[in-house]
Amino acid sequence: MNATRRSFGTKEDLALALAETVAEHLNHGIAARGQAVLAVSGGSPPARFFAVLGRRKDIDWEKVTVTLVDERWVDETNDRSNALLVNERLLQGPAASAHFVPLYSGGDAPTDAAIARTNIAVNALPTPFDAVILGMGNDGHTASFFPGGDNLAAALTGEGPAIAIRAPGAGEPRVTLVLRRLLDAKGLYLHIEGEEKLATLEKAASDGPVEDMPIRSILRQSQTPLTIFWSP
Repeated sequence: MNATRRSFGTKEDLALALAETVAEHLNHGIAARGQAVLAVSGGSPPARFFAVLGRRKDIDWEKVTVTLVDERWVDETNDRSNALLVNERLLQGPAASAHFVPLYSGGDAPTDAAIARTNIAVNALPTPFDAVILGMGNDGHTASFFPGGDNLAAALTGEGPAIAIRAPGAGEPRVTLVLRRLLDAKGLYLHIEGEEKLATLEKAASDGPVEDMPIRSILRQSQTPLTIFWSP
């Protein structure tokens, strides 16, 4: 496994440390090129980190663009929308002045035309991203790289930058940034919490096909150093 792991005693300690790390990336990006881009994941673990990061006043949020690693193909008012989570938990207080680029581009399904609209928006973002924050499911998926995904091969090897994907464990159809775009980052982080996720990570670090546990595509790559943030 090509990664560094940082362990924390509590979820609160992890959130504070990850927010500090990401703030450094954003401030460096702003100083170097006048803007910064942060790509984040949905789910329950990021909520505490979002709240801590969004309260920081030492970031010029007007020069920050936030986007998503992946998204369910649902409207931003849907309770399962990652965009809703970001808007409610991160883009508040000082961070409310940041720009947000969603991956959902309208309609009932991620058609070719809809994904083309998403890709126009993603391609307009400066690269490399300053920080990418990934999560991981107990099935070993990250972003929307799901085992059994109908478009998993394209997610792992394609140009993207975003593609549609459907999988038995995914629920709604998804849109996800491809591996190539996720690795084009100055800072790459995996945020996981709990003993079950740690056991999943250790399983993923063992031998086996990437397709069975797609998080292995992140763990085995050598392009971008990965730091894992874990707490019980």
